[in-house]
Amino acid sequence: MKALYIIRHAKSSWDYPQLSDEERPLNEKGIKRSNKLGNFLKSKDVLPDIMISSHANRAFHTAQLIAKKINFPEKNIIIDRSIYSSSVDNIFSIIFGISDNYNSVIMIGHNPTFTNFSNYFLDDKIDNLPTSGMVYFEFETDNWNEIITSTKLKNYLILPKEL
Repeated sequence: MKALYIIRHAKSSWDYPQLSDEERPLNEKGIKRSNKLGNFLKSKDVLPDIMISSHANRAFHTAQLIAKKINFPEKNIIIDRSIYSSSVDNIFSIIFGISDNYNSVIMIGHNPTFTNFSNYFLDDKIDNLPTSGMVYFEFETDNWNEIITSTKLKNYLILPKEL
């Protein structure tokens, strides 16, 4: 079985026009929601084998806050720069490249790619994965490169207002 958590970064600040998009920090609401999402994952005893994050400040900071809540070593968060301006095909390539020794993965990144990727598997499609939103998928397979054709055992969507 493979478990995949797709998380859109938390809400970021627009208060620093001198910063590039990649450098924008989380705002206070984003920090609170990241901590709430981390607490939710901890309450479900989620401890992934790996976490993969975009390099953008707001995504990596989201990953750090969640990692702290679930006791995942921050130094083990994998940064993948290609997530930042990615396509659904690239997200599949990243996932297909994960070692089959890992059964549980958290990936933190951006829209519209994460919404489009999630809709590939969701029965009830979504218009937008909001900031701090998470989609969980569980697949009946031992191989990441078979998730497209494997039986989907579970999926659920967590919206920030539900936390």
